[in-house]
Amino acid sequence: MNPRRRFLTTGAGVLIVSPSIAFGSQANSTPELGLIGCGNRGVWITGHFLEQTGAKVTAIADAFEPPLATFREKFGGDAKRSFAGLDAYRELVRTNVDAVVIESPPYFHPDHAMAAVQAGKHVYCAKPVATDVPGTQLFLRASEEAARRKLNFLVDFQTRVRPVFQEAAARVHNGGIGDPVFGHVYYHAGRNRAADTSGLDASQAEVKGWLHTRRLSGDIIVEQNVHVIDVACWYLNGHPLQATGICGQGARHTGDVSDHFQVTYLFDRGVKVDFSSVQFAKGYSDLCIRLYGSSGTCDSHYNGMVRITGDQPWNGSEKDNTFNGGAIQNIKDFIGAVRAGSPPMNNAAASAQSNFTAILGRMAAARQRPVTWPEMMASNTPYDGRNQM
Repeated sequence: MNPRRRFLTTGAGVLIVSPSIAFGSQANSTPELGLIGCGNRGVWITGHFLEQTGAKVTAIADAFEPPLATFREKFGGDAKRSFAGLDAYRELVRTNVDAVVIESPPYFHPDHAMAAVQAGKHVYCAKPVATDVPGTQLFLRASEEAARRKLNFLVDFQTRVRPVFQEAAARVHNGGIGDPVFGHVYYHAGRNRAADTSGLDASQAEVKGWLHTRRLSGDIIVEQNVHVIDVACWYLNGHPLQATGICGQGARHTGDVSDHFQVTYLFDRGVKVDFSSVQFAKGYSDLCIRLYGSSGTCDSHYNGMVRITGDQPWNGSEKDNTFNGGAIQNIKDFIGAVRAGSPPMNNAAASAQSNFTAILGRMAAARQRPVTWPEMMASNTPYDGRNQM
């Protein structure tokens, strides 16, 4: 077993669905899915797969038995196709499922994706794709193998499938704000609840508390903030050349993840992006991607307003349903592509570019000096939460 990737996700979630769409209950429902990671997000995404597509989840895997039992209580299912343990994903990919849904912590996504593809399964994966450069590169190799085998390989970034954001990006690319000059991008949010790790040994507690563990989450800039970083890269049609930044813990002292970042990215043609994040705000939350150009401004917010002001104004949306609407669209597109057979969908390259950009910001903030894109890409040391990357 790869010593870098020793665990699978844990933690139970609650989502009630009607008996008519219960796990494995529809006789003619296809394709069959295997779920890796039965925590809150895994349970939530399963409900959408069943309700929106009629697909069946026929195999599940998690590090521990309790989340599997909770999942079966909600959706039904055969205990013989529920796999517990650190290598449970290996057993799952050997079953006759058509596709694998990966909802484990980011640290494990590359290994889980590669194992699924090598077993001939389509892959639907939560973001981010990995926690470090070697992991992101492994994820890309898995996507390339998927393309070679004509398998679908989708990362669940919600914003890029929302029509209003697609229109905003097209207008920016077509000169709707003139020449981009400066970006103001932020992910300001409240605290994530700490996991209950009572009664667990150190290894089990690390898995259950992965969200507040740098090694398993990649820190907040990779695990959570990558959503807005992805849109900035999309609007600017590329990745930054270098970054400088700072980070730390100031208000929330849970685990070893940072509770704030401030990073300045330098893109091609001298475009600068001021990125910041907090994960402790009370009474305020906003995810913003604002790009100032020579003749206008694109002001867009995840789950909020999207518009262009200036010489070519455009009122896109007062409040976009990005979170739910984007996830549902990705699920529908993925299952539709699996059923269609061809051509396969694969968005790994864009997802990896955004992941590398988040990692670049983390490296620059940790080292507190400028870090260039080539320097970041040359890093081959797995991130353990303590090394300076």
